[in-house]
Amino acid sequence: MSHRFGILRRFRFNLPQRIAAGLLALFLLQGFWLTSRQTLTDQDYQYARCGRETWEKPSPLAGYYTSCGNIRDGILAYRLAGLPLTLNLLVERTLDFFRKPEDRVFQESGSSLSTWELRHQMTHVLFLLRAPFLFAGCVLGGCIWWVSRRLYGNLGGYTALALYCFSPAILKGCVSPNPEVLAALGIYGGVYTCIGVAHAMHGPRRKWRPRIILLTLIFGVAATAHIVALPLAAILGLAGMLWVAEGHRSQTLPVVLAASGGALLLLFASYGFSPDAFSYVFRSGAAFLWVSAGSASRFFGALGSGGITVAACASALFYLAVRKSRYFGNSVPLICSLVLLFLVMTEAPGSSWIWSIPFLLTFIGGVFADACEGPRGRLAIYAAGAIVAAQAVLCVLSLPSLV
Repeated sequence: MSHRFGILRRFRFNLPQRIAAGLLALFLLQGFWLTSRQTLTDQDYQYARCGRETWEKPSPLAGYYTSCGNIRDGILAYRLAGLPLTLNLLVERTLDFFRKPEDRVFQESGSSLSTWELRHQMTHVLFLLRAPFLFAGCVLGGCIWWVSRRLYGNLGGYTALALYCFSPAILKGCVSPNPEVLAALGIYGGVYTCIGVAHAMHGPRRKWRPRIILLTLIFGVAATAHIVALPLAAILGLAGMLWVAEGHRSQTLPVVLAASGGALLLLFASYGFSPDAFSYVFRSGAAFLWVSAGSASRFFGALGSGGITVAACASALFYLAVRKSRYFGNSVPLICSLVLLFLVMTEAPGSSWIWSIPFLLTFIGGVFADACEGPRGRLAIYAAGAIVAAQAVLCVLSLPSLV
């Protein structure tokens, strides 16, 4: 029987999807708890002011895109931070038609409100600033679960997603305006979409175009989140494509270049098609990188990441000791996490070690799934459950320090 919503027939919300939704709900609850105990900071004002300027009006400073200058550390974070405030102002401006003159937010002058005035006129400013980043964190968590479950089954997906939802580093990145989670989403999604395109190359050409369009959009997220994220996603994704696309390797580079070109066009559009602001991204040295182990040592040495540290060490030992675990599905996230974990930004703000966490958790989920299928599978399941429980406890205990 035909149904008007027939395109949704393949969607299922069964037990695996419900468990994943429950974990993401816990992630959101932690984010809301942290947000409810925060106060507005100088960084919040900067993102709110300059984010609103990208939507509402040009910079009052001649020659600059915003009063923050020509943004080089990821314009997407500024636009996402400013969008809820701009939309809220539009709603308030509309509601002013139904208010008494003395109660109107916009008085006779009709000028836009400053960031300081917004603080007193609008409610839930903290939530409005952080909602887009919490949403991006949920989307990234959903991507990790989808990829891990598709590669390793339910157990691998649950393990990776649970560790993600109780990661203090990810939570901290989602409760303040910054480009880290957005860049992580762009790189993680870009790499695995590249692999998806490579798999599609073995099928009919009619299936290529939707995946290439999706790849262009995800590369666009990476480029607008942080200029370093686009070349990293393109290089890692191209390497994965060359690994998979046997017999079609000559077509992988044109696909990646076309998607990267489309991403740069989206980046140009995000700067309002301003040539000067767009060109400053490439003139500012924002893409300069170096190598350091400092960020990795701080991440693995933090008490709040104790469960992830134990899981990563156990997974690495199992990967080296058991030959059957050294296959494409486990090797790709391991290589990507190692590449990103030791990179540092030398010119523009950025934390590439946060970008490595989704790949690391995917690797952990894959190795634990392999261990659970071995001769001591029940012991591996108990170990995975204990590590996830320990990480959840450590994360909850560390939440006050993240405020």
